[in-house]
Amino acid sequence: MKALPIIIIALAVVAVRLSLRRRAKRAPAVTSTPGPSAARRYFETTFGDIGLVAARELRERTRGRIYRFGTLLILAVVSAAIVIPTLNKNSTSALRVGVVGGITPPVRSAVNSLSGALHVTVDLGTVSGLGMAENELRAGRLDVVVEAERIVLEKTLAASDNSTVAEFTRNLSVRLGTLATIAAAHLTPTQESVLAHPITFPITGLIAAKAKSPVRGSSLIGLVLLFALLSHYSAWILLGVAEEKSSRVVEVLLSTVRATRLLAGKVIGIGTAALAQAGVIVIFALVLSRAVGSDLLKSTAPLELASSLVWLALGYAFYCWVYAAAGSLAERQDQLQSLTFPLSIPMLIGYIFSITAAASGNASVFFKVLAYLPPTAPFAMPILVGLGQVTWWEFLGAALISMVSTFFVARIATGVYKRAILRTGRRVKLRQVLRASR
Repeated sequence: MKALPIIIIALAVVAVRLSLRRRAKRAPAVTSTPGPSAARRYFETTFGDIGLVAARELRERTRGRIYRFGTLLILAVVSAAIVIPTLNKNSTSALRVGVVGGITPPVRSAVNSLSGALHVTVDLGTVSGLGMAENELRAGRLDVVVEAERIVLEKTLAASDNSTVAEFTRNLSVRLGTLATIAAAHLTPTQESVLAHPITFPITGLIAAKAKSPVRGSSLIGLVLLFALLSHYSAWILLGVAEEKSSRVVEVLLSTVRATRLLAGKVIGIGTAALAQAGVIVIFALVLSRAVGSDLLKSTAPLELASSLVWLALGYAFYCWVYAAAGSLAERQDQLQSLTFPLSIPMLIGYIFSITAAASGNASVFFKVLAYLPPTAPFAMPILVGLGQVTWWEFLGAALISMVSTFFVARIATGVYKRAILRTGRRVKLRQVLRASR
């Protein structure tokens, strides 16, 4: 059930990407632009050519159907990921509790009090012996068995198990342990100290529980959304640059705007659209989680989401320049596929290793190294935050490394863009551009 939202998001990303490519193929060669509005004049006056280009890109992207449909689709998937577990938790049937031997008044009182406190119905009954109780557990006819000195379940409770059975069992263990402590006190002068440290009933299982990842669902959902948004908006940069070059619109733009300013405005405009969409998703998830009482975003989850937002911005800042330079090398849009795959390999490596680390709950030394490499850090570092295996200064150090690397990548990508964007007739090879720059 927890993997279902991740699969749905992945399928949604593929559908949006395919729609975007079909839309790019159907797009006309030259598009007409309206006259300068007051907003455009304001951006041009305040931020110059970069602000004008950024406003144009932001307007075109946010007005598109792909942007709006993709946002609504992601919000729907996030809603399902938050609401469905809450419905399952609230619709849990009555717990079946069996007591070996007979039901004593203290046990009945403890079970009844927990039933009211946890708002769960409890079907309390007796079992003649422990052997029969184990058979009833294996057959699924009992959820919890209370013996003289312990509580028995079918499976051992995992630390991350927050089901109704787990919550009821843990609280029942404390209640019965308190009763045992009071009985053990015998009204002696040491009663107060004994009550201060109540005996806890041990909880054992007939079947060992499988180790579960301590990473919360919010980390996994954030990782999938981060991968989806990074690949999606990087593809927009690639398609935008390639469209302008193949349609020769860039020649008109470069007659009035310098290449560096044109590229910077395009990167800033699309990046603003990306951050706006991510911000809407995060705010919506927080508000919906609070409204339905979901525990998906409790504890350290807001910190994990904040780290995902930070690395979305850093990851986009790194990859957008790379994809922009690659788009300037293409002559036709049918050449973009051969450029997209090699550029997406670092993303796939970071994403796959992050999913693996989140599933195992252990971060290897190699994975920790990936958290400091700019191409894979946007995926690895949020998972380390979710695992609690990174300090604030390590997080800051990785962010600084990414920003410094982005600066040098931007310089190289800008040089490639300026030398390749006006070369037509055939696909430009990277080594030719680099040789020309030397």
